[in-house]
Amino acid sequence: MNSIEYSKVFQNALDQQMIAQSTSGWMELNADLVKYEGGDEVKVPRIVMEGLADYDRENGFQRGNIQLSWDTYKLTKDRGRSFSFDAMDVDETNMVVSAASVMAEFQATEVIPEVDAYRYSRIAQLAIENNRVRSGIVLDSTNVLDALLEDIYAIQDEVGDNIPLVIALNMQNARILNTADRIQKTLDTTNFQKGEVDMTVRSLDGNPIIKVPSSRMKTSYIFKDGKTTNQESGGFEASPDAKNINWIIAAKNVPIAISKTSKVRIFEPNFNIQSDAWKVDYRKYHDLWIQKNKMKGVFVNIKETL
Repeated sequence: MNSIEYSKVFQNALDQQMIAQSTSGWMELNADLVKYEGGDEVKVPRIVMEGLADYDRENGFQRGNIQLSWDTYKLTKDRGRSFSFDAMDVDETNMVVSAASVMAEFQATEVIPEVDAYRYSRIAQLAIENNRVRSGIVLDSTNVLDALLEDIYAIQDEVGDNIPLVIALNMQNARILNTADRIQKTLDTTNFQKGEVDMTVRSLDGNPIIKVPSSRMKTSYIFKDGKTTNQESGGFEASPDAKNINWIIAAKNVPIAISKTSKVRIFEPNFNIQSDAWKVDYRKYHDLWIQKNKMKGVFVNIKETL
């Protein structure tokens, strides 16, 4: 197998893993309508229609317009790392197994948490900018259920109850919710699809609950560049002024997320001028958008007062 075929094996596997294991992977299903032709730009369709008008028995219908336009967005997160596997440790026969295991572990422990954290913080920022947020509520087992239902109905009051919602719930609050009054009579189970994976999750009023580690539910993060002093280790961490997100409720068709594993480049030892090692370059483009006219399908609850 040559290096190009190695790359295809890795890339397909990593893209599937990204959707399946990410708690926000369901947002990528909304990218079907997005035009992506490579590079750092995507185009998202926006449809504007006029409402009903009176029918005139003499002149007939009032003319209306449908405007289809494309909003252009840039993929702002361009991240990557380069890894080496010493030629004495791996050879061509076990390269695929060794590198695949390492890259899968890297994506599971480093990439997926970072992408999740960015997406949730991005949604929170957009919600704050558009006044789709509630903050400063101390949650406990006596009030968490009512607070969650209040936010669910705040969305449904605007978009209706026929549009499915998804609840991304901070793991700490998931624990509180499990001890809430009346909760056992309220929670149910439902099927939830992420890419090619079908899951069974708890649901509230038919809306699936996705439990998210609290470290990924902050309003802002520092994404380390890997070269600045104290950022050499890369990765991410919460900003000093970050606040804790209790939950994010979003209409399932609203957040548009894209995650592209750019070509995984593999260099054999004979072509690696830096060392006698297999070299694997990993690069990830990703971002998240919510169109302005769909912000009413989002509501965010934040622990601290804004």
